[in-house]
Amino acid sequence: MPQTIHSPQSTISYRPLFSLPVVVSALGFFVDVYDLLIFSIVRVPSLQSLGLSDAEISTAGTFVLNCQQAGLLLGGILWGILGDKHGRLSVLFGSIITYSLANLGCGLVQDVNTYAVLRFVAGLGLSGEIGAAITLVAELLPKQIRGYGTSLVAGIGYLGAGVAYLAVELFDWRAAFFVGGSIGLLLLFLRISVFESGLFEQLKEKAHISRGNFLHFFENWPQARKYLRCVAVGVPIWYIVGVLATFANEFGLAMGIAEAVKPGQCVMLIYLGLAGGDLLSGPFSQWLQSRRKAVGILLLTSALLSGVFLFGRVPTAQGLYLICLLAGFCTGYAAMYLTMVAEQYGTNLRATATTSVPSMMRGTVIPMTLLFQFFRPSLGPLVAAGLIGLVVYALAFWALSRMEETFAKDLDFHE
Repeated sequence: MPQTIHSPQSTISYRPLFSLPVVVSALGFFVDVYDLLIFSIVRVPSLQSLGLSDAEISTAGTFVLNCQQAGLLLGGILWGILGDKHGRLSVLFGSIITYSLANLGCGLVQDVNTYAVLRFVAGLGLSGEIGAAITLVAELLPKQIRGYGTSLVAGIGYLGAGVAYLAVELFDWRAAFFVGGSIGLLLLFLRISVFESGLFEQLKEKAHISRGNFLHFFENWPQARKYLRCVAVGVPIWYIVGVLATFANEFGLAMGIAEAVKPGQCVMLIYLGLAGGDLLSGPFSQWLQSRRKAVGILLLTSALLSGVFLFGRVPTAQGLYLICLLAGFCTGYAAMYLTMVAEQYGTNLRATATTSVPSMMRGTVIPMTLLFQFFRPSLGPLVAAGLIGLVVYALAFWALSRMEETFAKDLDFHE
């Protein structure tokens, strides 16, 4: 039976960080990010090629993006339950097959409705990847280096956004979808050799313990509050990506920037920043001996940079791109955030929580974009986005201040 990776030595060994499960999880998240962000990058050129006007692109783009986010929301619950009932590997295999085939289909679309359906299916598949990967890595690695491992997974994974942008620059948008779907299917061969979490294998022998009960999170108010706090801490990540970057072209016009601001380039730079931030957030957390402090400091700088993006009177597109890169870096706490979620819950609910929470967080893009579209005509895009950001960051700080500190917590327990 596969067991948790550990070092028999008294000193800490960092060799497990380069084990096959960690490497394959990182590559899986890399493909996940590529396929997740590809629509935001090709939104404008792909809808233009389908014959939509500039006015239609904004509304149709929001519709297609929200269909993808709805798939993420539903899929996060389904894959999370599956991960706790049947194992973390079942999610890693099933999710990548689903979103890879959907992305291949996106390269063939000829109308908006088909596009929306395929992005919904892609969202269903994409929702399972990061939660299952973080859960598996958190359970396999020793607690002393757990933060390094999850940061490695997220840091490498976010580089997928840069590759997605390069694919669009080198090829047309249809070929970019084909590339994403193809590399996802190729990754399946690497996953054949990955073994299951030892903690989950031990849990399966305890038939009396309920596994994957999503309703447990809402059995009473304290449980619901704990779950909603986990969601709220991560919402600013998708505020940066789903609002500031996705509608950057509209913000650029409102600021009077002469050069057209490219949303795809903003998304790419934010994710490059996220990659750097997540790679460093693990060591930062280890140095502080705290998850909450590391996330809190990054969250504060992210809020400040969001304000500069909208109200800093940035005169050029290059200036906005630089802020996107910096904002991405300072929002690069996803690894620590998801590690905290994994550490909050027992083995029988860990995959359900760690997979559904980021999907719920991604799903908040739907109300954020709808509110943006509602307030934009009367308040203008800058003020509308600023009001949404104010609420998002206030909730995130409040939630973080009330979360349990889980640094180096033993994960061998169940709810």
